Amino acid sequence: MFEEIKNLAKKDFEKAWLKSKELIKEKHINQRYPRIKIEFGKVHPVMETIERLRQAYLRMGFEEVINPIIVSERDIYNQFGPEALAVLDRCFYLAGLPRPDVGISNEKIEIIESLGVKLDDEKKEKLRETLHLYKKGAIDGDDLVLEIAKSLNISDELSLKILEKAFPEFKELKPLPTDLTLRSHMTSGWFITISSLIKKRKLPLKLFSIDRCFRREQREDRSHLMSYHSASCVIVGEDVNVDDGKAVAEALLGQFGFERFKFKLDEKRSKYYVPETQTEVYAYHPKIGWLEVATFGVYCPIALSNYNIDVPVMNLGLGVERLAMILYNYDDVRKMVYPQFYDYRLDDKEIAELIKVDKYPILDELYQFSYEIINKCIENKDLEAPCSIDIVKELMFNSEKREIIVNIYEKEEGKKLLGPAVLNDIYIYDGNIYGIPESLEGIKEEYKKILKKAKEEGVCLNIKYIESVILKLTAKIEEALLSNIDEFSFRVPIVRSLSDINLKIDELALKQIMGENKVIDVRGPVFLNAKITIK
Repeated sequence: MFEEIKNLAKKDFEKAWLKSKELIKEKHINQRYPRIKIEFGKVHPVMETIERLRQAYLRMGFEEVINPIIVSERDIYNQFGPEALAVLDRCFYLAGLPRPDVGISNEKIEIIESLGVKLDDEKKEKLRETLHLYKKGAIDGDDLVLEIAKSLNISDELSLKILEKAFPEFKELKPLPTDLTLRSHMTSGWFITISSLIKKRKLPLKLFSIDRCFRREQREDRSHLMSYHSASCVIVGEDVNVDDGKAVAEALLGQFGFERFKFKLDEKRSKYYVPETQTEVYAYHPKIGWLEVATFGVYCPIALSNYNIDVPVMNLGLGVERLAMILYNYDDVRKMVYPQFYDYRLDDKEIAELIKVDKYPILDELYQFSYEIINKCIENKDLEAPCSIDIVKELMFNSEKREIIVNIYEKEEGKKLLGPAVLNDIYIYDGNIYGIPESLEGIKEEYKKILKKAKEEGVCLNIKYIESVILKLTAKIEEALLSNIDEFSFRVPIVRSLSDINLKIDELALKQIMGENKVIDVRGPVFLNAKITIK
C-alpha cells in the first residue's frame, strides 16, 4: 500500500494525499480502544493554501526557488528608481549591537575577585584575549559567557555574574542601524536571483517562490498584517510579454475553482513595471462572485539593466492570505492567521475529537467479544418478533473457566429484533451534532435537507449506535465478573442523548454548542433488550 502511494505521488500528489488519508483512517478505526480519532491533525489555512499553491505551480512546470529575505537599501533604489523612498518608508531596517572594546581595569579585577574568583596573571591574560577575540568577531555573542567561564575555569553561572557586575558596558549598548532591510516585496528578491541565474541557465526560466514579506504598516487591521506571504513567479525569456501573465493567472487560479477572468490595468503603475503592463486579475468563483486575486506585469528594462538582465521578465504575484481568506471564508485576516489571540471556536473536526466512547471493557477477550455481538446483532436486526438470539463466549477469569451467554430478544409481536436506529452514525456539521440513519426516508423534507448536507459535508465519528451500546454492555459484563454477579438485564429503548448510546462529550465542546444555540439531536429507536447469564 505504501509503495502504491509513493508511486502515485510522483504522478498526482493530490490523489496520493487522499489515498494516504484513507489508509490512516482505516488504521484508526481498527485500533485497540474505541476512542474517536481524527486521522490528521488540524492544518492552518495559510499553510495549506501555500502547499496547494506549491503543487499548482509545480504542475505548471515552474521551478521552486528561495529568494533573499534581507535586501540592501541600494537594491531598492536600483529596482524602484524614483519610488524607492516611498518603498523604503514601508520597509523594516535591520540594526545590530556594536561590539564594545572592553578593557580589564583594576576596578574590574576587584569586582571579579569580590565574586570569589582569584585572578592570577595567567587568568587575566586569558580573559583579555577572550574579550579581544569577541571584539574582533572571532567569538559569537551567544558563546561569550561560555568562553569567559573557560578562560577563568569557573561555572557558566558565575561567568554570567561577572559579565553583569564587572562589565556594565554590555548593558548600555544601543542598536546601530544598517542599510539592510527585510524584503517588503518579492520583486526585491527576484531581481537578485535572476541576475545570478541569467548567464548560467538556458532560457526561458520559469521560477516561483512562496515566502514571507514584511511591511511596516501604520497599523494592522482586517486586511493588513506587517508580515504576509507572497506567492510569486517569473518567466524570463526573449519572447515574454503580458499575455504570459494572463495565461499563468488563468492556469494557476483555475486550480482553485475560479472559472472566468477579467484583466484590468492597475492604477498604481509601479515604476519597476513597463508602463501599461501592470495588470490586476479579477476572477469569478461560483460561491463568491468576482474578486481581485493577483497582479502581474513585465519588469522595466531600466531596472533590469541595473542587474545586467537583458531579456524581458514577466512577474505575477498574489497574497497567500488574501487567497486563503477567500477559500476558507474569513472576513478578518488577523483572526485567520492568529486565531489563538481571538475568541477561539472549535471546528467540526475538533468537536469530533472531544466525543468519546464512555464505557468499554479492558479485557482483550471481552473487547473482541463485543464485536462478535455487534456482528450478530447487525445480521439479525430484522428478525420478526417474538424472537431472540444467543451469543456465547467462554473465557478464563481469575483462573476459572466462565461461560457468558448474551441473549438479545424482542417479545412484542409486530416489531423487529432491534430498532431502526441501531445503524445510525454520528455526524458533526456546522457545530451541531446529529444522529443520522442510513436512509432518510420518512423524515420531513426540511430536516432531510439538513441531514443530507451533514452527511455530505460534516465529520462522521465512524461508530454506529449498536457499536457504542454493545461496548457498554460488555463493560457491564466485566463489572459482573469482578462482582460475582451471575445474571443481569440490559436495555436501551429510545435514544434521546449521547449518554444513552454510551458517548460522552467534553465540556469544552458542550459549552460552545450551548453558547451558540447549536443542537445535539441523536434521537432514535434502538429498542435493544438483553439478558446476560454468567456461568
